[in-house]
Amino acid sequence: MLLVVGLVLLGVFLLRFRKDRRRLSNGVFLLLGLAFTGVWVIGSGVKGDLPVVLAGLLVVLSPLLVLVLAGLLIVNGGQMVRREGLRLASLLPLGLGVVLLVPYVLLAVVIFTGDIWFVVILASGTMAVSYIGFLFASFLLYSLFYGALPYRPGMDAIVVHGAGLDGDRVPPLLASRLDRAVEVYRAEVAAGRRPLLITSGGKGLDEAVSEAAAMADYLVARGVSADRVVLEDRSTTTRENLLYTKRLLGERGETTRMVLVTSNFHILRTAILARRLGLDAEVTGARTAFYYLPSAILREFAAILVSYKWINAITCLALTALPVLALVLTRDLPHHYGD
Repeated sequence: MLLVVGLVLLGVFLLRFRKDRRRLSNGVFLLLGLAFTGVWVIGSGVKGDLPVVLAGLLVVLSPLLVLVLAGLLIVNGGQMVRREGLRLASLLPLGLGVVLLVPYVLLAVVIFTGDIWFVVILASGTMAVSYIGFLFASFLLYSLFYGALPYRPGMDAIVVHGAGLDGDRVPPLLASRLDRAVEVYRAEVAAGRRPLLITSGGKGLDEAVSEAAAMADYLVARGVSADRVVLEDRSTTTRENLLYTKRLLGERGETTRMVLVTSNFHILRTAILARRLGLDAEVTGARTAFYYLPSAILREFAAILVSYKWINAITCLALTALPVLALVLTRDLPHHYGD
């Protein structure tokens, strides 16, 4: 039965993926399908009662994995602070690592006091955290899957998203995006096409020139024909990048089949946003320094949660209410474990 459910879920994933690969829900079906199939594989090689065995593994491994993850996040947070300075983005991994330790503190309180309401509070928090954790696992899995997909040529435009300047210079993060765009451009040229290369990004208060202008200079210096480079120099967000680019191509009478070039941690959210805006676009990612990835991925996931804030808020509220409702409806439940 587990195998059947797993294969059905994987089949749904494949159908939805073929229809449109730019959906976060694809990751949900992929993760569920792999989970059910994996449980069946494990169960086929295990002697004894499968639920008991799996429960034992969860009891042993889950706390250990969470503690290891918390430790890694705290270490990465310290590394981010050393490299990037004391900023909110740098503190994000450190803060999350500390938050992951909170359930263990609450568990200690529950064991010490034995009060049933502490159990309910812990259960409510666990339900919400489990839901967010499942979404994060789906997001991370599908981000890796989507990022590993090969580039599909045949684009009318290659759009490079800005990432901030250092005065008038292109910093390493943005340079990696531009280098990836050059790779894609050369592949298109080798196949007999001459797509436009659009640099997208406005001028920040601390920047000497617009991102688009600095990016265009970088591309031309690396052999891209100046007549194929177009500047979109008004945008300040990814959403504006996409909307202004679509308008720019429309004004030029160009078709809008495009590939969006951004950092590898940013590809899935960019793809989802492009789909929601009705753009005929795919996304390809540039490599990012490894130490920077945990913080960047967490920021991307937080942005995804916000973009679907109402459904996530309602789901979390419903899940956290379940233990409370169970306690209220169970009138004869004792207030302490020892009663």
